[in-house]
Parts: sequence; structure tokens; C-alpha cells
Amino acid sequence: MQLITGASGFIGNVLVRQLQEGGQALRAIVRPGKNPFSLRGLDIEIVPGDVLDVDSLLHAMDGVDVVYHLAAKISFASGPDLEAERVNLQGTQNVITAMRRAGARKLVYTSSVYALSLPESGVVDETLPFDASHARGSYDRSKAAASLEVKNASGLETVIVCPTAVVGPYDFQVSEVGRGILYNMRPGIKFYVDGAYDFVDVRDVAHGLIMVAEKGRCGEIYILGGDRLSILKAAETIWEMSGGWHKGLRLPDWVINQVAGLMPLLVENPLVTAYGLRAVRSNSHISHEKATRELDFHPRPAEQSIRDSVLWWQDKLKETWQIPDAFTGRIA
Repeated sequence: MQLITGASGFIGNVLVRQLQEGGQALRAIVRPGKNPFSLRGLDIEIVPGDVLDVDSLLHAMDGVDVVYHLAAKISFASGPDLEAERVNLQGTQNVITAMRRAGARKLVYTSSVYALSLPESGVVDETLPFDASHARGSYDRSKAAASLEVKNASGLETVIVCPTAVVGPYDFQVSEVGRGILYNMRPGIKFYVDGAYDFVDVRDVAHGLIMVAEKGRCGEIYILGGDRLSILKAAETIWEMSGGWHKGLRLPDWVINQVAGLMPLLVENPLVTAYGLRAVRSNSHISHEKATRELDFHPRPAEQSIRDSVLWWQDKLKETWQIPDAFTGRIA
């Protein structure tokens, strides 16, 4: 039996789809009262639970051998986010505790490339340490601290994966990258900033997680990345697929810096934050060569993944969805 935390999330639901194709016995923890609509129609046992409740984790781990721990609070807040730190750090500590008590063997933990200590220049790879003391925000700090807990979890077989910016179909909960795609799909003038991300397809990340569980070396870290694209190139790919009239307008740094400072005061979940700006301006020359060498990880081109994401959203927008406004996060 394999257990997945965060199974209803972006990576999680795609991982479930791929695991069930292999005939695996699967179980997912879903918080009580939450509707896991992204798992609808999939062959998976759903049990109520919460990573902040050790007893519920113990119940869910009965008979489990491998745990994929993906549950996390993603936060682009530049200031403190106590919930992100509780879910990401304490939740991971609870998973480790429950695994030891339940006798589960292997933990595959999904961290983030931004939990690593990123140098200003040079190639980002797995030789870099997790650094909780110099993080850009609560998310990076909590994921780095949680990753160190996993590395030091004696008695378990642990492997850590660090995806880059995840893109692709099945984005039911509207990820931060998904919001950027939705923003750029709408015709008209579109603002962009200088910067770049390494984009990786969610389907390749899910496949990489499965390969890590099967072939990953205990105690190792694997970066699951794709292609480095400028923000403008990613936007142009979306505009080309979306149709209609699009015009890009680059905002000067001083303007976007002011916007990033004001947006959190005006809306609860802004698309533009100081954290996000630091991320796109940081070193995005990221290597996934180790995963290719050891796991046979060969991600598809990022532009293809963006196109597939646009096609998926175009299909979903025909349905009666309440999709958040891409820029503010509010339900339109």
C-alpha cells in the first residue's frame, strides 16, 4: 500500500493518475470537510486526516510501505506565514513520527528547489545545502527546515525531490503558475517583468517521484527541473496559444517594486509579491542532470508544457467553474 499526502493538489492528483496506471494500491489523506474533486473517478482509497494530527496519520498508515509526502501550504508572502510554517515543518515532523510508529519503510518527500541555498551565479544543483536561515520567505524557510528533518530522519529510507516551477494540465486548485497562465490568456495589454524561471511539466514531476521511489538512493536529493524560460518567452507562448490580441508591456523595476509592496495591503492573495519578484530575479540556471543520470528523467520541453496547460484551461473554462481572478486571487 502506498500513501499520498496532498493527493488532491496539483502534483498529487497527477501522481495518483500515474500510480493507478501501474496498478498500485493507493490511499490518500484528505482533510475532513474538503471536497477532493481533482480525485473524482480515480481508483484510490480516501481517508480523513490532517498532517497536523498524528493520530489521523497513524490510522492512514496502517499497512502502508511507501509514503509520498506532498501536503504543503504554498505561500508567496514576503513576511511571516505561521500557517505555512506549521503545515510544512510540523506537518512533516508528524509524518516522520507516524511512519516510525506505524512501521512504514520509505518516505519520498517533495521539497522545493527554492529551499536550497541558491548562489547568485553558477549552476544550481544538489550539492547546495538546504538553508533555512537565508530564505526569501516563510515558504522557502519552512520547506528548507522540513527537508533537513527528512534528511536526519533515522530509521527511515528517505529521498527528497526538489521540483522547479511546475506547469501543465490537471491544475484543479489553480497553482501560482496557473494563475500566471490565466492572466496571460486574457486578451489585451499584459504587463511583465524581467526575469526567468525553470519550468517543469507536472506529469514529468509525477513520473520523477515514482522513479525516485523505485530507484532513488536513500538519503539523496534530486532536482526535477525542465527548461529555463524568460517571463516574456513564457508569456508569448501563452499569447500564441490563446488567440486574440495581446501586447506585452514591460514594467520598470521601480514600478513593479512599488506594486509588489502595495498589493498585499489591497488583496488577500496577490499575484505580484516581493517574494515572487525575488524568485524570478534569482539564479534560475538549474541542473536536473543527476535525475537524468540516475533516474532516467527526461522532461518534455517547457514550451510544450505551457501549451498543454493553456489547452487544458481552455477546456475547463467552458465548464461552470468558479475560477479565481488571476491577478487578485478573488473569485470573479
